[in-house]
Amino acid sequence: MTVYIIAAFTIHDRSQYDKYESGFSEVFAKFDGKMLSVDEEPMVLSGDWQATRSVIIEFPSKESALSWMRSDDYQAIAVHRNAGSTVTSLLVKGFGGS
Repeated sequence: MTVYIIAAFTIHDRSQYDKYESGFSEVFAKFDGKMLSVDEEPMVLSGDWQATRSVIIEFPSKESALSWMRSDDYQAIAVHRNAGSTVTSLLVKGFGGS
């Protein structure tokens, strides 16, 4: 079943976050994910939005998403993500139509 990772980042140290971002594509390419959206100016439709960046990623399965996130390569760059931002992320199931 298709899953989506939805993440909201608040970037507080751009140089650290840039280190994460510079290694992201190479690591991400090794997995079956598809980047659907990266937006630093999302339109707030309701509620309170404090994040400075939103990201939506698609994976063919929960297992493939978790494999990416738990990989040694991703964990190596996530150090910079954690040093440069705070993040709230969710893994949600795709709508199967049934």
